[in-house]
Amino acid sequence: MTSQRSRRAVVVAGARTPFLRAFTDYTRMDTIDLGAAAVAGLLERTGLPKDRVQAMVWGGVILPSAAPNIAREIALDLGLDHGCEGYTVTRACASGLQAVTSAAAAIERGEYDIMIAGGSDSTSNAEVKLPQKLVHAGAPLALGKPKPKDYLSAVAQLAPFTDLLPRRPRIAERTTGEVMGESAEKMARIHGITRAEQDAFAVRSHHRAAAAIESGRFDREVLTVRTPAGKTIERDGLVRANTSVDKLATLAPAFESGGTVTAGNASPLTDGAAAVLLMSEDKARELGLTPLAAIRSWSFVSVDPADQVLIGPAISMPRALDKAGMSLSDIDFVDIHEAFAAQTLSVVSALGSDTWAKSRLDRDQAVGEIDPGILNVHGGSVSLGHPFGATGARMVTTMANELALTGKNTALLGICAAGGHGASAVLERV
Repeated sequence: MTSQRSRRAVVVAGARTPFLRAFTDYTRMDTIDLGAAAVAGLLERTGLPKDRVQAMVWGGVILPSAAPNIAREIALDLGLDHGCEGYTVTRACASGLQAVTSAAAAIERGEYDIMIAGGSDSTSNAEVKLPQKLVHAGAPLALGKPKPKDYLSAVAQLAPFTDLLPRRPRIAERTTGEVMGESAEKMARIHGITRAEQDAFAVRSHHRAAAAIESGRFDREVLTVRTPAGKTIERDGLVRANTSVDKLATLAPAFESGGTVTAGNASPLTDGAAAVLLMSEDKARELGLTPLAAIRSWSFVSVDPADQVLIGPAISMPRALDKAGMSLSDIDFVDIHEAFAAQTLSVVSALGSDTWAKSRLDRDQAVGEIDPGILNVHGGSVSLGHPFGATGARMVTTMANELALTGKNTALLGICAAGGHGASAVLERV
């Protein structure tokens, strides 16, 4: 998808909750609550009346079974106009970017002039799945009008009485059983990414995020949230300004004995939400609002999960550049989702490889080397955290603000996602 269109969708503003470690201060706020906090803050900051929002698209991964269409629930909870329709998208860690590009496409097709897109997730409120053995035996009792003999029949179905307790959820590929951390270890081996390189990358992420917080760079995007317990949250809670390579070197491998991926160089389980206000450019001008950026192009791809499940951005990023009619040397900022330091560095390595270009991109030469000075300039998911559905919207918000504040022209985004997905977009300053 490219931006050479007569009707252009623009990012007017973005806002997000502070990101917090799961099972801390947001534990009593589910994904709908967090999403509502982000959208309410966005509307308050922009001064846009609630009844002007025509539609919402929301990204989520851990969807509440009783209300999986989070977009519509947020609209109802906030008292938006009843005509504000909404739908929810789920594309694993790329869900937030999918929501933003879906909204942009709808605006550019002329369906709407004003939309909100974003994403949220609450790992703290992930539902614990009952074993199917229990579900199959118990569901007829819960859904019907059971008689005493039906209860006896249900008990008989449970014999032998094993595998009846809920199991700990695993962030693993359904088709391969590979845990994401194991995938990162595999990529580190393939691309020759060392433990020291991963730890150094993680430290840089924390230091850059801390600098952004202290300098006020995030003030335009981070909201103040009041929890049900009455606590006021104003800052991201996972960033460690005082971390160092020496400190991270003491951590044990998390997924393999003798491995390189640790809790210190991987993104933590996180709760949070991010929202983006998009409009047609004409409508933004009519309302006296200054657009921050437009989405020049985007690309979603998939790779074999049994190969390198998190390498997708090394394909989607070049494709987004091609669709924008640009090369890597034209880009001012590169922002890559940091699921793991190993994964991010592997993507960077692949983009700089002639072998990768020839074997996977049908090119003679590498896409190019990424200058560390323009990569993840304000940190990323390793330091800020990763609420699965929110990360893409956070990245769009941060980069749109960065383009507007610096006067630079372009930013390239890359996100890996479960299922072997890669998601990318090129933002351009308006």
